[in-house]
Amino acid sequence: MVESRLWSRTGTMLAAAGLLALSGAALATEQSQQRQQGRDANQAAKQEARSGKVDCRAANQKSNAECRQDKRGTKQEGRQEKRDIKY
Repeated sequence: MVESRLWSRTGTMLAAAGLLALSGAALATEQSQQRQQGRDANQAAKQEARSGKVDCRAANQKSNAECRQDKRGTKQEGRQEKRDIKY
């Protein structure tokens, strides 16, 4: 009787440990996907900022300083998008 309770308790503990490990792995995978989406958003914003500055300067719409400010703003929007994805 005592021995069967011990085995039952051991089995329950092993099952709980297994579920805990699986949930940790799932959480890590989700975080990894969020990080990747954040990186992708940030890289896209950087590329958009680069091409926007080149277009701005080529069209001679604004001074270099104004184009630079636009580029900074675009990159900052990308960083914010990354934070939104991450949190």
